[in-house]
Amino acid sequence: MNRTGLFIALAIALVIGLLFAVYPELDLKLAALFYDPETRTFPLKQDWLASLARDGAMWIAWGLAVPAIGSLLIKLIRPDRPLLMSGRAIVFLLLTMTLSAGVLTNFTFKTYWGRPRPVLVTEFNGDLPFVAWWDPRGRCGHNCSFFSGEGATAFWTIAPAALTPPAWRPLAYAAATLFGLTTSVLRMAFGGHFFTDVAAAGLVSFFVIWLAHGYIYRWPRTRLSDAAIDAAITRFAWPGYRLRQRLFGRKTGPASSV
Repeated sequence: MNRTGLFIALAIALVIGLLFAVYPELDLKLAALFYDPETRTFPLKQDWLASLARDGAMWIAWGLAVPAIGSLLIKLIRPDRPLLMSGRAIVFLLLTMTLSAGVLTNFTFKTYWGRPRPVLVTEFNGDLPFVAWWDPRGRCGHNCSFFSGEGATAFWTIAPAALTPPAWRPLAYAAATLFGLTTSVLRMAFGGHFFTDVAAAGLVSFFVIWLAHGYIYRWPRTRLSDAAIDAAITRFAWPGYRLRQRLFGRKTGPASSV
């Protein structure tokens, strides 16, 4: 999570954004690689093994978030006990997952950016006109193509990779990037997204992760501590915990992390 990685991502975003803005038909040509004109379908969409790989990819991504989710839930139920994992890691993982794979994707762009998916455009036996990545005026009504939610979720695995020990971090970054690319190619092969949809997903996820990592870990003015996060969750959950204890006739002491 250094400036070199940020500059590389910005350069990739600039090249892809300009290239596919000037030549939007490139998206159609890349999607056509997975399309069968004879059957007028994206054949891999019917392949059970490919579908299993797609579902498995999402289970893997969410599985990496489970320890953070579980630790937070246990802390909310038992605020008298310390967090089971680093408070900063919990905030970092859940914040980046929520923003990249949830808020920015499904609740923002995919809702208001009317770009139709490849399977819906006339070039691939659909009934909607194709629009470039930068054009939000497509005729897709809901759950649209730009940008890929599953792609963003897969590339989110860069976040847990950023928390691995330094010696393992380059390998973890490589594995997360390969995982995101493979999942994205599957989405293209199914006719679910254009190349620019999955490219935007990967870049948005990276930028969210880079900024969150800087805010939580790197920048002195905003850097958080595990103890402060533990104490904040304790203060939030303590009133409810005391109420439950009183209902069951149990005693409570002072908040342990405050």
